[in-house]
Amino acid sequence: MTQRIHIGTVGLGLMGSSITTCILAAGHPVTALTDQPDKAPEARKRILTYLHELNREGMLQDSPELIMERLTITNDPQLLSTLPVVIESITENVTEKKKLYQQLETVLDKNAIIGSNTSAIPVSILQEGLQHPHRVFGIHWAEPAHITRFMEVICGDKSDPALATIIIRLAESWGKEPSLLKKDIRGFITNRIMYAMLREAFYLVENGYATVEDVDRSLRNDLGYWITFAGPFRFMDITGIPAYYTVMKDLFPELSNATEPPSSMKTLVADGAKGLSNAKGFYPYTEESARKWEELFVEFSYEIRKLAEKYPQNIGDK
Repeated sequence: MTQRIHIGTVGLGLMGSSITTCILAAGHPVTALTDQPDKAPEARKRILTYLHELNREGMLQDSPELIMERLTITNDPQLLSTLPVVIESITENVTEKKKLYQQLETVLDKNAIIGSNTSAIPVSILQEGLQHPHRVFGIHWAEPAHITRFMEVICGDKSDPALATIIIRLAESWGKEPSLLKKDIRGFITNRIMYAMLREAFYLVENGYATVEDVDRSLRNDLGYWITFAGPFRFMDITGIPAYYTVMKDLFPELSNATEPPSSMKTLVADGAKGLSNAKGFYPYTEESARKWEELFVEFSYEIRKLAEKYPQNIGDK
């Protein structure tokens, strides 16, 4: 594989490791900055595991071991000084992210792109107080980042559109099918729509209309049936627009407009539930069954990627 531009990443937790894997797999040398150098061996092992998964799926052109030679892990920001793109995936905290950007501004070229894997923080807030806010963007990945085709590129109020175009092209070279948000909004596209769905799901369960299992079953077998093939607007085109207009007039006034998190979620969090990571969530798990669900999700992620690649967004226009 022809070697691509050198890219920096910041943060080597689960998501940061997955992002680093994706960029390495696309042929880039990567320098990964971490404030926990003692955990570098653990991160290397995790990234190598991800690369072996990709290799088994036939998604690599080089061997995992050769690709790992392109990875440098450091706690010295100065090693990022010559890089044209740096992507951070640290804690979802405005103060911590802005502190990092101010640190990066002391070493990066003024036109080097800084991308934040924020899932909800408005990019315009992250740009505040920076010397060169024009080069800061949201680059929102989905878990697992080295498998999914999802990416949102978000412009803040001061972002340079020309730099956004560079990110979009890069994302496409990483195997992504990126979306561009020209205007900043909290939650971006998928999270705004997903959380509207979650709000309604909780409303149905907490008011006794259906169980958790029944809500999941309905969405898996309806939304889950078509969503990889078509987004909501294309699906309305396919199935007939007028019927949706009629339903909207009757249904919209009755949808939940709650502004506080649901009480059952609050109870789960208070009880320490984290989901599969501690085998405690909406469903009962043993450590063994939680591990099995994690393995199945990875397997499914590869299969659904192949299906998405078979049916790209504009396939019908070709």
